[in-house]
Amino acid sequence: MTTGTRTYKIDKAHSEAIFQVRHLVTKVRGRFKDFEGTIQYDEMNPEQSSVDFTIRASSIDTAEADRDTHLRTADFFDVDTYPTITFRSKRITRRSGEDYDLVGELTMHGVTKEIVLTVAHMGKAIDPWGGQRIGFEAEATLNRKDFGLNWNAILEAGGFLVGDDVKVSIEVQAIAQ
Repeated sequence: MTTGTRTYKIDKAHSEAIFQVRHLVTKVRGRFKDFEGTIQYDEMNPEQSSVDFTIRASSIDTAEADRDTHLRTADFFDVDTYPTITFRSKRITRRSGEDYDLVGELTMHGVTKEIVLTVAHMGKAIDPWGGQRIGFEAEATLNRKDFGLNWNAILEAGGFLVGDDVKVSIEVQAIAQ
């Protein structure tokens, strides 16, 4: 890292990791409630920055207890065997202005794949207690089957109960350490 790099810790109280996936004829939305991460941010050279992010898979919450229990089983996340979902950045490329492609390795359900998150830098601010904060929004669409999340049910009229594509959105506010 360059000398202009500063470490920021993700503020879970002001951040979220959410997703949506097609179910029958609508979309189901959910979130992960327990996560942590750090950003090594170089304000002068954002392309030299890096991100590490870890989600506790068991913290999945779709506002439906029975569905959440099923999602924690071996049919989906198998949280006893694979308790975390991790992302480690490899490189950052500026798209335009404050928008970037963040390339990294996502490990979920024991499978590691390179993915690209589109990221928008939302700015920086000083909080009421004097802490320096930065904010980012990131999105990607993943195919859940790429990570071994294959469970599905065939519908009587044709097609499947659960879609393969999952839209992931991460809103992060982080505080300088």
